[in-house]
Amino acid sequence: METVLNAYHIKVKKICASCKHKENLNDGSRQCTKTGQIVEQKHVCSGWKMNDGLRNAGLQKGAVVRLKGTQIVLIK
Repeated sequence: METVLNAYHIKVKKICASCKHKENLNDGSRQCTKTGQIVEQKHVCSGWKMNDGLRNAGLQKGAVVRLKGTQIVLIK
């Protein structure tokens, strides 16, 4: 499985799940809007293009996050 880097050096797997042309149908299957085929999650075609959300992953837009204290979360 091939990975590519976005503009902010985040690794993205080059599969249908990360493609701009995928559409999730009501029955849970995926359809490629470019070819019209029903495809699997890990399918990749020559028309793959990174979706907008992953293209912007790692972009902070100037936000500064400050933590006040420590919080412990226990999962049982």
